[in-house]
Amino acid sequence: MGLFWNLIQQSQIQDHKYKADTLEVRVRNLEWELANTRELLIKTLKILEEQSGKDINGDGKIG
Repeated sequence: MGLFWNLIQQSQIQDHKYKADTLEVRVRNLEWELANTRELLIKTLKILEEQSGKDINGDGKIG
């Protein structure tokens, strides 16, 4: 029974490790996507400010 229990525990440990690795990859991908989204937002905001001639984001300058 002890050997069987050890196998079950080892399987559960591997499952948790896989989930943790998967979570790290997901977080890394989300951080990358967030950085790209922010970059696109800033570019879009600059173009919008230049086209409208207004300081939309309140930083004191247009563009």
